[in-house]
Amino acid sequence: MSVCSISFLLLIIFSVGCFLCSLLCLIDEYSVFLEWEVVSLNSVSVVMTVLFDWMSLLFMSFVLLISSLVIYYSKEYMAGDLNINRFIMLVLMFVLSMMLLIISPNLISILLGWDGLGLVSYCLVIYFQNVKSYNAGMLTALSNRVGDVAFLLAIAWMLNYGGWNYIFYLENMKYSLEMSIIGGLIVLAGMTKSAQIPFSSWLPAAMAAPTPVSALVHSSTLVTAGVYLLIRFNVLLGGSWLGDLLLLLSGLTMFMAGLGANFEFDLSKIIALSTLSQLGLMMSILAMGLPSLAFFHMLTHALFKALLFMCAGAIIHNMNNSQDIRLMGGLGVYMPLTSGCFNVANLALCGMPFLAGFYSKDLILEVVSLSYINIFSFFLYFFSTGLTVCYSFRLVYYSMTGELGCGSLNVLSDEGWIMLRGMMGLLIMSIIGGSMLSWLIFSTPSMICLPVYLKLLTLFVCVIGGLVGYLMSNVSLFFLNRPLIKYYLMSYFFGSMWFMPYISTYGIVGYPLMLGGSIIKSFDQGWSEYLGGQNLYSELVKYSSGVVLMHMSSLSACLLFFVLWSTCLVFFFFFF
Repeated sequence: MSVCSISFLLLIIFSVGCFLCSLLCLIDEYSVFLEWEVVSLNSVSVVMTVLFDWMSLLFMSFVLLISSLVIYYSKEYMAGDLNINRFIMLVLMFVLSMMLLIISPNLISILLGWDGLGLVSYCLVIYFQNVKSYNAGMLTALSNRVGDVAFLLAIAWMLNYGGWNYIFYLENMKYSLEMSIIGGLIVLAGMTKSAQIPFSSWLPAAMAAPTPVSALVHSSTLVTAGVYLLIRFNVLLGGSWLGDLLLLLSGLTMFMAGLGANFEFDLSKIIALSTLSQLGLMMSILAMGLPSLAFFHMLTHALFKALLFMCAGAIIHNMNNSQDIRLMGGLGVYMPLTSGCFNVANLALCGMPFLAGFYSKDLILEVVSLSYINIFSFFLYFFSTGLTVCYSFRLVYYSMTGELGCGSLNVLSDEGWIMLRGMMGLLIMSIIGGSMLSWLIFSTPSMICLPVYLKLLTLFVCVIGGLVGYLMSNVSLFFLNRPLIKYYLMSYFFGSMWFMPYISTYGIVGYPLMLGGSIIKSFDQGWSEYLGGQNLYSELVKYSSGVVLMHMSSLSACLLFFVLWSTCLVFFFFFF
């Protein structure tokens, strides 16, 4: 058996085990807290802590299920890679780091998983070794370091409490100054990991990684780490200025990503921006003080987003690595099974009734309608939902309808059975996962009583969004793309994530690079080089050439030196 098969079997067994244990914890309201003291320093103990409750076990089971199917899918997708075993090991290290983060109620032990995710994600993003991958990996690593520094500062500040088991101190923290400081640092760390404004630019850049990695990163591991951390720290957010700030920034992230995806033509980038939009939704509902809803949406989103990436990977694989949706078309004819899975995942993302995404998204929007919330945030929620449906329908229009954009590719087929089996597992979960989780997580069904116009608002927004997505895509219909050429700068602004990549790369890197260039010219290539290394070299060459001349000259020169040294020795002997 190959490493892929063994990893798949082990992960699926652990996933089922974790799921059964989470059911047991849910039924009996039971949790296990294990603590091992590593070292004790004066009154502060460095302890390794593990918390198994229904939330951590359920999330672990989902992460293990998705990663097992992704590894199974990689068996065929990465078949041409000579180092596939190294790739699988990296993915397993990634999953292990996520496990450490999930089960730790202690900041020190969380840091192991937190930094592990950052390091292994860098290794995976630069897996295809080219300049674009290196740049994307560096941007990912450095953006996440900001959050890591905030996390280290939070660890230092927790010393005020005499320990790092934050789970014991949250209620006390709520009414103290430490709440603002530790809460602010943890929110900053969570925002960098989950790519909220202004740290959003690394998420689309991380698409340089292989598609199986993207399916894992964008569904259940790296980007959800920040959301999961804030779910655990949710006590510090409710009713404070931190919650209000997070609500504003996450709402803007959701809006910005939805808008940007409508201007994008790269298949992977569109799905990456949709991940960013959904992360904004999770963070915003968390900021409103509803952690169980954020957790619910995080799990359902993991299922259909992993499926969406796997389908996109199969399409790109068959299109000879072309990712431009304008070159696609008629994929429903050539790849019916992959297209079916792709459309189910897309409809789940849009919130199609009775698919996985519907149960969480519809509940979130109805709770928002019921909440005491300002009109700006209300607008961001519903408009962003419309944008989600808009880019999803645009994607389906470009890829599934009409004729194939590049006629020379006549090798499209659904014959990758290993990839298809991996997709089918997630397809079933994308259909039944939402209803199953809603029965599990919420002990009693939520009864939300709203006026008819608010109840139908979500449906109305989705229908309008889908219609606009279709009209935007249909270029021949009244030539609707003509205004975009007229307002080129505006469309460029919306399509480039509000210039955020430029600010976070060129804006920060530009000045240090200019400074470095001038230092190189004035020091390394200037007077210091002339007086230092070059001068020393030329002098040594001059002296050594003189010595060589002496050694290679005639017998008379040797005798002259002999007489000279003999005279010196006699002089020294008589006078000293």
